[in-house]
Amino acid sequence: MNTKQKYEILRQYISNLDNLIVAFSGGTDSTFLLKTAHDILGNKVIAVTAKSYSFPQRELNEAIAFCKKENIRQIICDSEELNIENFSRNPINRCYLCKKELFSKVWSAARENDIHHVAEASNIDDDKDYRPGLKAVSEHGIKSPLRHVELTKEEIRSLSKKLGLPTWNKQSFACLASRFPYGEHITPQRLSMIDRAEQLLLDMGLRQVRVRHHGNLARIETDELGFNILMKRSQREKVYKQFKEIGFTYIAIDILGYRVGSMNETLPVSRI
Repeated sequence: MNTKQKYEILRQYISNLDNLIVAFSGGTDSTFLLKTAHDILGNKVIAVTAKSYSFPQRELNEAIAFCKKENIRQIICDSEELNIENFSRNPINRCYLCKKELFSKVWSAARENDIHHVAEASNIDDDKDYRPGLKAVSEHGIKSPLRHVELTKEEIRSLSKKLGLPTWNKQSFACLASRFPYGEHITPQRLSMIDRAEQLLLDMGLRQVRVRHHGNLARIETDELGFNILMKRSQREKVYKQFKEIGFTYIAIDILGYRVGSMNETLPVSRI
Protein backbone atom coordinates (compact mmCIF):
# COMPACT_ATOMS: atom_id res chain seq x y z
CA MET A 1 0.00 0.00 0.00
CA ASN A 2 1.12 3.55 -0.63
CA THR A 3 0.93 6.32 1.95
CA LYS A 4 -2.36 7.72 0.66
CA GLN A 5 -4.04 4.32 0.86
CA LYS A 6 -2.78 3.79 4.39
CA TYR A 7 -4.14 7.18 5.41
CA GLU A 8 -7.57 6.41 4.01
CA ILE A 9 -7.65 3.07 5.83
CA LEU A 10 -6.61 4.87 9.03
CA ARG A 11 -9.47 7.34 8.66
CA GLN A 12 -11.93 4.50 8.10
CA TYR A 13 -10.56 2.65 11.12
CA ILE A 14 -11.09 5.68 13.34
CA SER A 15 -14.53 6.49 11.91
CA ASN A 16 -15.70 3.04 13.06
CA LEU A 17 -15.07 4.05 16.69
CA ASP A 18 -17.84 5.81 18.60
CA ASN A 19 -15.39 7.74 20.79
CA LEU A 20 -11.72 7.69 21.68
CA ILE A 21 -9.02 8.74 24.13
CA VAL A 22 -5.58 9.32 22.63
CA ALA A 23 -2.50 9.00 24.84
CA PHE A 24 -0.92 12.27 23.74
CA SER A 25 2.69 13.29 24.30
CA GLY A 26 2.88 16.09 21.75
CA GLY A 27 5.36 14.24 19.55
CA THR A 28 5.10 13.77 15.80
CA ASP A 29 3.19 10.49 15.94
CA SER A 30 0.69 11.26 18.70
CA THR A 31 0.00 14.73 17.29
CA PHE A 32 -0.78 13.24 13.88
CA LEU A 33 -3.02 10.57 15.43
CA LEU A 34 -4.85 13.06 17.65
CA LYS A 35 -5.39 15.54 14.82
CA THR A 36 -6.71 12.82 12.50
CA ALA A 37 -9.02 11.41 15.17
CA HIS A 38 -10.33 14.86 16.10
CA ASP A 39 -11.00 15.74 12.46
CA ILE A 40 -13.16 12.63 12.22
CA LEU A 41 -14.77 12.27 15.65
CA GLY A 42 -14.79 15.90 16.83
CA ASN A 43 -15.57 16.37 20.53
CA LYS A 44 -15.84 12.60 20.98
CA VAL A 45 -12.04 12.59 21.21
CA ILE A 46 -10.11 13.40 24.38
CA ALA A 47 -6.33 13.75 24.72
CA VAL A 48 -4.68 12.44 27.88
CA THR A 49 -1.18 13.65 28.65
CA ALA A 50 0.94 12.30 31.49
CA LYS A 51 2.95 14.63 33.71
CA SER A 52 6.11 13.31 35.38
CA TYR A 53 9.79 13.96 36.14
CA SER A 54 10.78 12.17 32.94
CA PHE A 55 8.63 14.43 30.74
CA PRO A 56 10.24 17.87 30.23
CA GLN A 57 8.12 20.93 30.91
CA ARG A 58 8.78 22.19 27.36
CA GLU A 59 7.14 19.05 25.96
CA LEU A 60 4.15 19.39 28.28
CA ASN A 61 3.75 23.05 27.33
CA GLU A 62 3.76 22.18 23.61
CA ALA A 63 1.16 19.45 24.12
CA ILE A 64 -1.10 21.82 26.03
CA ALA A 65 -0.68 24.57 23.43
CA PHE A 66 -1.61 22.23 20.58
CA CYS A 67 -4.82 21.08 22.27
CA LYS A 68 -5.83 24.65 23.00
CA LYS A 69 -5.15 25.71 19.42
CA GLU A 70 -7.17 22.79 18.00
CA ASN A 71 -9.90 23.10 20.63
CA ILE A 72 -9.35 19.52 21.79
CA ARG A 73 -10.28 18.58 25.34
CA GLN A 74 -7.20 17.50 27.26
CA ILE A 75 -6.75 15.75 30.59
CA ILE A 76 -3.40 16.07 32.37
CA CYS A 77 -2.79 13.13 34.66
CA ASP A 78 0.03 12.61 37.16
CA SER A 79 1.90 9.45 36.27
CA GLU A 80 5.07 9.56 38.32
CA GLU A 81 7.16 6.63 37.18
CA LEU A 82 9.59 6.92 40.08
CA ASN A 83 6.78 5.84 42.42
CA ILE A 84 6.41 2.56 40.53
CA GLU A 85 8.05 -0.36 42.30
CA ASN A 86 11.46 -1.19 40.77
CA PHE A 87 11.23 1.51 38.09
CA SER A 88 14.03 3.63 39.57
CA ARG A 89 16.35 0.60 39.41
CA ASN A 90 16.04 0.86 35.62
CA PRO A 91 15.48 -2.80 34.71
CA ILE A 92 15.35 -3.84 31.05
CA ASN A 93 11.53 -3.89 31.24
CA ARG A 94 11.41 -0.33 32.61
CA CYS A 95 9.27 0.88 29.70
CA TYR A 96 6.76 -1.90 30.36
CA LEU A 97 6.41 -0.87 34.01
CA CYS A 98 5.84 2.73 32.97
CA LYS A 99 3.29 1.99 30.24
CA LYS A 100 1.42 -0.44 32.47
CA GLU A 101 0.95 2.30 35.06
CA LEU A 102 0.15 4.95 32.44
CA PHE A 103 -2.48 2.93 30.60
CA SER A 104 -4.17 2.01 33.87
CA LYS A 105 -4.63 5.72 34.54
CA VAL A 106 -5.70 6.44 30.96
CA TRP A 107 -8.38 3.74 31.18
CA SER A 108 -9.56 5.27 34.47
CA ALA A 109 -10.00 8.58 32.65
CA ALA A 110 -11.83 6.77 29.86
CA ARG A 111 -14.29 5.15 32.27
CA GLU A 112 -14.90 8.45 34.05
CA ASN A 113 -15.78 10.05 30.72
CA ASP A 114 -17.71 7.12 29.24
CA ILE A 115 -15.08 6.59 26.55
CA HIS A 116 -14.94 3.08 25.11
CA HIS A 117 -11.59 3.08 23.27
CA VAL A 118 -8.02 4.12 24.06
CA ALA A 119 -5.30 4.54 21.43
CA GLU A 120 -1.55 5.13 21.47
CA ALA A 121 0.67 6.30 18.63
CA SER A 122 3.43 3.79 18.03
CA ASN A 123 4.23 3.28 14.34
CA ILE A 124 5.35 0.23 12.36
CA ASP A 125 9.02 1.21 12.66
CA ASP A 126 8.78 0.65 16.42
CA ASP A 127 8.54 -3.08 15.75
CA LYS A 128 12.20 -3.01 14.65
CA ASP A 129 13.51 -2.03 18.10
CA TYR A 130 13.24 -3.42 21.62
CA ARG A 131 9.93 -1.96 22.84
CA PRO A 132 8.78 -3.65 26.07
CA GLY A 133 6.06 -1.02 26.40
CA LEU A 134 4.18 -2.69 23.56
CA LYS A 135 3.49 -5.60 25.89
CA ALA A 136 1.50 -3.22 28.10
CA VAL A 137 -0.33 -1.95 25.02
CA SER A 138 -1.47 -5.49 24.28
CA GLU A 139 -2.34 -6.37 27.88
CA HIS A 140 -4.50 -3.28 28.37
CA GLY A 141 -6.38 -3.57 25.10
CA ILE A 142 -4.93 -0.32 23.76
CA LYS A 143 -5.44 0.33 20.07
CA SER A 144 -2.44 1.20 17.88
CA PRO A 145 -4.01 2.67 14.73
CA LEU A 146 -0.73 3.78 13.12
CA ARG A 147 0.83 0.34 13.51
CA HIS A 148 -2.44 -1.25 12.40
CA VAL A 149 -2.22 0.44 9.00
CA GLU A 150 1.60 0.03 8.92
CA LEU A 151 2.48 3.70 8.69
CA THR A 152 6.21 4.41 8.96
CA LYS A 153 7.74 7.40 10.71
CA GLU A 154 8.61 9.06 7.41
CA GLU A 155 5.08 8.55 6.10
CA ILE A 156 3.67 10.12 9.25
CA ARG A 157 5.98 13.10 8.81
CA SER A 158 4.89 13.45 5.17
CA LEU A 159 1.19 13.31 6.06
CA SER A 160 1.70 15.68 8.98
CA LYS A 161 3.30 18.21 6.65
CA LYS A 162 0.33 18.00 4.28
CA LEU A 163 -1.99 18.56 7.25
CA GLY A 164 -0.01 21.63 8.26
CA LEU A 165 1.02 20.20 11.62
CA PRO A 166 3.94 21.99 13.29
CA THR A 167 5.32 18.65 14.45
CA TRP A 168 5.94 17.25 10.96
CA ASN A 169 9.68 17.80 11.34
CA LYS A 170 9.89 17.78 15.13
CA GLN A 171 12.88 15.91 16.49
CA SER A 172 12.23 12.43 17.84
CA PHE A 173 11.78 12.35 21.60
CA ALA A 174 11.64 9.64 24.22
CA CYS A 175 11.16 10.01 27.97
CA LEU A 176 14.22 11.14 29.87
CA ALA A 177 14.46 7.77 31.63
CA SER A 178 15.69 6.31 28.33
CA ARG A 179 18.95 8.24 28.71
CA PHE A 180 20.33 5.82 31.33
CA PRO A 181 22.07 2.47 30.82
CA TYR A 182 19.95 -0.39 32.14
CA GLY A 183 20.69 -0.96 35.80
CA GLU A 184 21.82 2.62 36.49
CA HIS A 185 19.64 4.15 39.20
CA ILE A 186 17.19 6.83 38.06
CA THR A 187 16.55 9.76 40.42
CA PRO A 188 14.79 13.11 40.12
CA GLN A 189 18.18 14.85 40.35
CA ARG A 190 19.64 12.81 37.48
CA LEU A 191 16.55 13.36 35.33
CA SER A 192 16.87 17.08 35.99
CA MET A 193 20.53 16.98 34.91
CA ILE A 194 19.56 15.40 31.60
CA ASP A 195 16.71 17.84 31.08
CA ARG A 196 18.93 20.88 31.72
CA ALA A 197 21.73 19.53 29.54
CA GLU A 198 19.45 18.79 26.58
CA GLN A 199 17.71 22.15 26.93
CA LEU A 200 21.11 23.88 26.71
CA LEU A 201 21.91 22.05 23.47
CA LEU A 202 18.47 22.81 22.02
CA ASP A 203 18.92 26.49 22.90
CA MET A 204 22.23 26.40 21.02
CA GLY A 205 20.43 25.33 17.86
CA LEU A 206 20.81 21.56 17.96
CA ARG A 207 17.63 19.74 16.94
CA GLN A 208 18.02 15.98 17.20
CA VAL A 209 19.88 15.35 20.43
CA ARG A 210 20.22 12.94 23.33
CA VAL A 211 22.37 13.33 26.41
CA ARG A 212 23.09 9.84 27.73
CA HIS A 213 23.87 9.63 31.45
CA HIS A 214 26.85 7.40 32.30
CA GLY A 215 27.52 8.29 35.91
CA ASN A 216 29.76 11.36 35.89
CA LEU A 217 30.05 11.27 32.07
CA ALA A 218 27.57 12.82 29.64
CA ARG A 219 27.58 11.28 26.15
CA ILE A 220 26.02 13.54 23.53
CA GLU A 221 24.29 11.98 20.52
CA THR A 222 23.29 14.35 17.74
CA ASP A 223 22.80 14.62 13.97
CA GLU A 224 24.94 16.29 11.30
CA LEU A 225 23.57 19.74 12.15
CA GLY A 226 24.54 19.20 15.76
CA PHE A 227 28.01 17.99 14.81
CA ASN A 228 28.56 21.13 12.74
CA ILE A 229 27.56 23.35 15.66
CA LEU A 230 29.75 21.47 18.12
CA MET A 231 32.78 21.59 15.81
CA LYS A 232 33.23 25.22 16.82
CA ARG A 233 35.61 25.40 19.75
CA SER A 234 33.65 28.22 21.40
CA GLN A 235 30.51 26.07 21.40
CA ARG A 236 32.30 23.07 22.84
CA GLU A 237 33.78 25.23 25.58
CA LYS A 238 30.30 26.54 26.38
CA VAL A 239 28.93 23.01 26.61
CA TYR A 240 31.85 21.90 28.77
CA LYS A 241 31.47 24.77 31.21
CA GLN A 242 27.71 24.50 31.60
CA PHE A 243 27.63 20.70 31.74
CA LYS A 244 30.18 20.91 34.57
CA GLU A 245 27.87 23.34 36.36
CA ILE A 246 24.99 20.89 35.87
CA GLY A 247 27.05 18.18 37.59
CA PHE A 248 28.91 16.19 34.94
CA THR A 249 32.67 15.64 35.24
CA TYR A 250 33.33 14.45 31.69
CA ILE A 251 31.56 15.34 28.43
CA ALA A 252 31.86 13.29 25.23
CA ILE A 253 30.36 13.43 21.74
CA ASP A 254 29.34 10.05 20.31
CA ILE A 255 31.05 9.71 16.90
CA LEU A 256 28.15 7.65 15.49
CA GLY A 257 25.67 10.36 16.39
CA TYR A 258 22.01 10.04 17.28
CA ARG A 259 20.35 6.68 16.73
CA VAL A 260 17.14 5.14 18.02
CA GLY A 261 17.51 2.80 20.98
CA SER A 262 21.26 3.14 21.45
CA MET A 263 20.90 1.99 25.06
CA ASN A 264 19.55 -1.32 23.74
CA GLU A 265 22.86 -2.08 22.03
CA THR A 266 24.13 -3.72 25.23
CA LEU A 267 21.19 -6.14 25.43
CA PRO A 268 21.54 -9.75 24.31
CA VAL A 269 19.97 -10.29 20.89
CA SER A 270 17.44 -12.66 22.47
CA ARG A 271 16.06 -9.77 24.54
CA ILE A 272 15.33 -7.59 21.51
